[in-house]
Amino acid sequence: MSAPSTLSFTPLTLPRPVPQQRIRTPKKNIPQTFGERSHILQAVRHYVAEFNPVPPIPLDQLAEHADRVVEMLKCDKIYRDYIGILINNEIWRETLATVPFERRLLLLPKCLRVESKCPAPFDEFGLLCKQCGLCSIQDLQAEAERLGYAVLVAEGSAIVMSLIQTGKIEAIVGVSCLSVLERAFPYMEAAAVPGVAVPLLQDDCIDTTVDIDWVWDYIHLTSDDQTRRLDLGALRDDVDFWFTPASLDLVMGSAEGETELIAREWLMRDGKRWRPFLTTAAFQALRDTPGEKMPDDLRKLAVAVECFHKASLIHDDIEDNDDIRYGKKTLHSEHGVAVALNVGDLLIGEGYRLIASCKVSPGQVLRMINVAAEGQRELCRGQGAELSWARTPGPLTSLQVLDIFRRKTAPAFEVALKLGALYAGTNAYDEVEEVLSAYSEALGIAYQIKDDLSDLGKGGDTNDIEAMRPSLLLAVAHERSHDEARELTESLWRRQIPAATDSSRVEELYRTLKADERATTLLETYKEEAIRSLRDLENPNLKGLLRRVIGKIFNDTEIKGWCKEFETKNAAARLGSEPQ
Repeated sequence: MSAPSTLSFTPLTLPRPVPQQRIRTPKKNIPQTFGERSHILQAVRHYVAEFNPVPPIPLDQLAEHADRVVEMLKCDKIYRDYIGILINNEIWRETLATVPFERRLLLLPKCLRVESKCPAPFDEFGLLCKQCGLCSIQDLQAEAERLGYAVLVAEGSAIVMSLIQTGKIEAIVGVSCLSVLERAFPYMEAAAVPGVAVPLLQDDCIDTTVDIDWVWDYIHLTSDDQTRRLDLGALRDDVDFWFTPASLDLVMGSAEGETELIAREWLMRDGKRWRPFLTTAAFQALRDTPGEKMPDDLRKLAVAVECFHKASLIHDDIEDNDDIRYGKKTLHSEHGVAVALNVGDLLIGEGYRLIASCKVSPGQVLRMINVAAEGQRELCRGQGAELSWARTPGPLTSLQVLDIFRRKTAPAFEVALKLGALYAGTNAYDEVEEVLSAYSEALGIAYQIKDDLSDLGKGGDTNDIEAMRPSLLLAVAHERSHDEARELTESLWRRQIPAATDSSRVEELYRTLKADERATTLLETYKEEAIRSLRDLENPNLKGLLRRVIGKIFNDTEIKGWCKEFETKNAAARLGSEPQ
């Protein structure tokens, strides 16, 4: 059934899809959560910075360093090999950055292909990719070759040795299981060739996948990017600190009256602060001296962006009749609709006041205010489309839901990035304006899809099923359903929820129809589209930083284990070392 005639949607086409991840059962020999991996990585970086191990390091010495980090962390010894990889990568990272792209080799394993469908033949050097798009090899190879890399899709050790001996390869980015990495390591160490390694995500030797973000980070690593050493985690901590009471008073002045006190309290409430983080990141990338202390006016812009965002949340909660936000009462539930509306309006005014008070040229201020105003208008258009649907609810297609995401979420990301870029200077901004628009659109849609998935059912953040907002999951389920399931999705879209229906039944329907899998695929597709939007960006600082921002925001990739060949080899080695 078509959407209500009162709605007007901008045509939206999907970017080229990326291969769907094939998830397998995780093992216990690597950290399973992003928090654990991030903690270990920070420990490795501190260790390398403090003890400064000089490469090349033989495998046995690398194991000794890994053991020390294991002891420092008091973590399970089964993580030693994973930690060894991180140590090796860190000690070579800066050297890799200085090697020209055309003197580097990207080594990919043939098991990344979809073996049952791959049309590519082999020659003596490995797989000859046919660019069919079934796996990640195509994009990785095309991007690396565009930069100037030599690329091989082969198991590696003998070929790597022969290439090293030619003297034409000065650095290697390798994707592999531990078994192959272990065999190739002695050749690289003996030749003192800088090498970083990205482990595969699954077991087995067929149909594997890899963390694309991690590979792209290393592929694009260059000394021309002065932001490559910026600690994005520390940058986020700085941004979070700007929303403490004392810091807000310094930026905004002392609060006067109850309305301002309520507004400040709401501004300080929980939130991911991604939008002020993006403002700060864009400025850091485009300023002449990325590593220097951040100017005070940048805090004003970051707070202004969060003012706009928190105002939109207040108004959204009223319009959607939501009672809970951040696990607490929404502002209108706590203080009443009239007070909440007034506080939201105040925050919008505060945002524009802070922008206008920045000590930059009048032209920069004017353009920043215009960017914020255009973003505000587009966001209201998106919210208006949703409210129009709510008056006469009916089924929406996936593309129509994605268009609402584009209009409601992407503008806030675009405003955040463009304000930071404009504050760095209008000349720098003019060179990147179009890229920022394309990047923001893809990033905003991907972010909202991620949010849609996190809201799934009673265990979700806000439970979109009960709130009955336009949902990508429901759109996909409706498109795929038949008979009784079709009747259920139809009634859900029309907010006529059958009495016997609860969230768990709808969740089960989503999983049966694989709506969650489709949404996850679309999430990966738009993340990849955000990456592609940076392809022709000539500013290495902005390109590198925005590329890493994607990994920072979407940090949900899990490493699932190592290949069975390596596990078998380890088991045999352990048996062989035991007393007979």
